[in-house]
Amino acid sequence: MPTVKDVDPNLLIAAAAAELAKNEHCKPPAWAAFTKTGTSRQRPPAQKDWWYLRSASMLQKLATGKPIGVSRLRTVYGGRKNRGHKPERQRDASGKIIRTVFQQLEAAGYVKTEKGKGRVLTKDGRAVLKTAIQLATKA
Repeated sequence: MPTVKDVDPNLLIAAAAAELAKNEHCKPPAWAAFTKTGTSRQRPPAQKDWWYLRSASMLQKLATGKPIGVSRLRTVYGGRKNRGHKPERQRDASGKIIRTVFQQLEAAGYVKTEKGKGRVLTKDGRAVLKTAIQLATKA
């Protein structure tokens, strides 16, 4: 049986995003169509389903087993800020987006909070990823 590390991440995230789109708890808020994903970006995402892709990517990051928090994911999803003539610098991603996705995944039962450590996957979250792995390996 393949694991999260054995499958192409792009196929896995696309399959998991399709699974999350079916869940009633994981819907993008109204402001998601207008917001940037961080200060290093100049425009909002061009993809219509970017919210589901980010949610699936966060599930994939949680599948490593260690608890992970908002600040760590802000660094992961951040990027280099173009500052004109000055050198570029690393800027973190939006924490509001990551917190909102975590809240939705917790409401769906895919993630739970370990006090003082961060978020971890639940059995339901692992089941969603297992389904996504099966879909990704068939493609």
